[in-house]
Amino acid sequence: MKIYLDGQFVDKEDAKISVFDHGLLYGDGIFEGIRLYRNCVYRLDEHLERLEYSAKAILLDMPWSREELSELVCESCRVNNLSDGYIRLLVTRGPGSLGLSPNSCPKPSLIIIADKIALYPEECYSEGLSIVTVPTRRTNPAALNPGVKSLNYLNNIMAKIEAAQAGALEAIMLNDQGYVAECTGDNLFIVHKGKMYTPDAANGALRGITRQAVIDIAREQGLEVRECNLTRYEIWNADECFLTGTAAELIPVVKLDSRVIGDGAPGKVTKQLHAAFHDEVISHGTML
Repeated sequence: MKIYLDGQFVDKEDAKISVFDHGLLYGDGIFEGIRLYRNCVYRLDEHLERLEYSAKAILLDMPWSREELSELVCESCRVNNLSDGYIRLLVTRGPGSLGLSPNSCPKPSLIIIADKIALYPEECYSEGLSIVTVPTRRTNPAALNPGVKSLNYLNNIMAKIEAAQAGALEAIMLNDQGYVAECTGDNLFIVHKGKMYTPDAANGALRGITRQAVIDIAREQGLEVRECNLTRYEIWNADECFLTGTAAELIPVVKLDSRVIGDGAPGKVTKQLHAAFHDEVISHGTML
């Protein structure tokens, strides 16, 4: 495997950063997770736009144009002979002093990893996930806006640990008001009486690329989609529930906090949307 690191491709074993990099010291940096399907990088422009928004939000100046980043992502896939896979694009504040101030970091570091990923066992897609609600809350926008995909994921990690302790692969995170924000790494949807609902971004939900793709597909199929406040009560009484994410794609949920959702099996709408999502991944991609 070859990793792109600050201007060159290096072997995996040689892909090393400074211990003074503020991405390591303080989680000061941003990232994107991107999928590659059949030599086509899915919605690359949308991912790079979101990266730019994250950089602007944390006052991180990126010296690369969107076109340069796009080519580097594609080249990372080519040099690793990938036709299907997962790309992790990271921008750190770069090496600096041990102080918090980013003024000691003269230039950011760029890292691109093109590899494979599998978040959930294959049977979870056919049988559905059983998930739980965990006590760790989603970051309050007044502290760090959840729209920033930063390298500081500690609260998500704690929520993932709490899910594992409860015997679940995934967990719902609530916001400070008790509304559903999202899961530890995925967005959440429910279907109820022929309509789809998902937490609004104001509740702490990341504006997921796959989330928006599924919203667009659902509306094209004539489904009404509402972004709104959701509580666990609405999920417990939903007809269907599913999660979306770049790595997870679209995965059904059949149980939350020991309550069976719907009839306890992946629902009709979930299956239709998953099939439609796979049909559209090539039409919304950048060819290698």
